[in-house]
Amino acid sequence: MVQAMYSRRFDRPVIFTRHARLRMDERNISEEELLVVIDTGETRYKDASHLWAFKHIAGRADNLLCAVLVLEDSVVVKTVMHHFSLEA
Repeated sequence: MVQAMYSRRFDRPVIFTRHARLRMDERNISEEELLVVIDTGETRYKDASHLWAFKHIAGRADNLLCAVLVLEDSVVVKTVMHHFSLEA
């Protein structure tokens, strides 16, 4: 049985879109690394339910890692980026 990921920060389960899973595989980002980003990274909100979570992960040369999230009954990971920049 696969154990569901759970965000302590947002107090709800974490699910991934197919697109997010593909980007994780392409960028060699593990579920564990992404959960660290979600639960302990900095956040920037677009509105009440859409946000970016981002964090530098030690040992990776492609930082910042960023997850685009939608808060619903669960934390929906829409996509995952690396080499993220806060600049517009």
